Amino acid sequence: MLLRLVSLAALFGLLFGFDEGVIAGALPLITKTFDISATGEGFMTAAVPLGAVAGAILAAMYADSLGRRKVLILCSVLFAIGAVAAGLATGLEFLVAARLLLGVAIGASALAAPMFLAELAPAKYRGAVVSAFQLMITVGILSSYLLDLVLEPLGAWRWMLALGAVPALVSLIGIALSPESPRWLAMNGSHDKAIKVIGLVQPDLSKEEATHVVTEIERTQASGVAEPGWSAFLTENVRPLVIFTIAAFVFQQVSGINAVIYYAPIIMKHAGFDGSSTQLAATVGIGVVNVLMTIVAMFIVDRFGRRPLLILGFIGTALSLAVIAYAMQADKPELAPLALAGLFAYIAFFAVSLGPLPWLYMSELFPLALRSRGMAMASVANWSCNFIVVFSFPVVLAHFGAVATFALFGIFCTLGAIFSWFYAPETKGVSLEEIEMRHSPAAAA
Repeated sequence: MLLRLVSLAALFGLLFGFDEGVIAGALPLITKTFDISATGEGFMTAAVPLGAVAGAILAAMYADSLGRRKVLILCSVLFAIGAVAAGLATGLEFLVAARLLLGVAIGASALAAPMFLAELAPAKYRGAVVSAFQLMITVGILSSYLLDLVLEPLGAWRWMLALGAVPALVSLIGIALSPESPRWLAMNGSHDKAIKVIGLVQPDLSKEEATHVVTEIERTQASGVAEPGWSAFLTENVRPLVIFTIAAFVFQQVSGINAVIYYAPIIMKHAGFDGSSTQLAATVGIGVVNVLMTIVAMFIVDRFGRRPLLILGFIGTALSLAVIAYAMQADKPELAPLALAGLFAYIAFFAVSLGPLPWLYMSELFPLALRSRGMAMASVANWSCNFIVVFSFPVVLAHFGAVATFALFGIFCTLGAIFSWFYAPETKGVSLEEIEMRHSPAAAA
């Protein structure tokens, strides 16, 4: 049961990745269909993260009242409608609206799915389980790149976008047949149902042990402040969590990852690769490295810990971006292979560290009563920075060139390494209830 639920919740990661990555191959074809300026190109591409800001806020408002499962059901519906609408777009405004809708679904599911996964998983597996969401994001990105590669010679950008409805319908059926998070059930007084779900996802536990787990969840919840207000985020124990999780996402985004994901073929062109098929093939290579290294992350995140991986990731991406910036010199096309190697190294370091860890930290650190709102604040920071980077990238690239652009990303990664060294906590192997006892607002009193 645990494996089925993890696979299902992680499927939302695939939808997330597919709808992010598919625009990379579709964009050159869309610009031929509609007359789009660099600014318009940036806004149309960045409509997804802009919609995701609203999605994260809506999920925070309703994840506690409706439950994680119902929020994910609504996300599945929005994914399907948005994909079909994007494929049927008759103009740029229609396409932007469809991508905004997809963004709402991505933003809401990116908050609800990791929360759902973290609340299902035993402590010793939680890092790998939540990282499965990030893995499926990378699988979704790779799937979209492969689809782009197949359909690009046909000019079929509408099919590229519309086929995202297929996994959306699969996720809708699956999540509709699944139970709710046991911690949400316990938080809302469904004691017996929570015990039943714990027994399903951890069948090695006896009924007495499952009952103890649920009782501990309820005890931890009861020991906190009843229905804490927003002022709880300013308490001595919680405030550092807010600052850290928001900063982790800000640094994740200003590392430039979504500029690479959304605009990979354009970056390949600047690197010296000619021909759309060659650019897309190199883009697929990026997708493969992303998937493989995220799998590596799943195996090592609970062994080596969150903190050392985060520091290593920032150092590795900073060095890789320095190589990319050097290789992007316009008068040296012979450096194209070096640029590609730098991009592969950058993606590898990102996938093993910067990719999954902010999502994992976000789902682990906040106390249960504050979790949905705390995760929403971190998600809003994530998607706002994502929008700024994706929207501004074509404009910055046109005005300052590839060398300066990637050098700037490298500087941000260096700052991220320094920040992580001083502030990144370690949560490896610690139960959510133990983390909560450390950081609950009541503990500060």
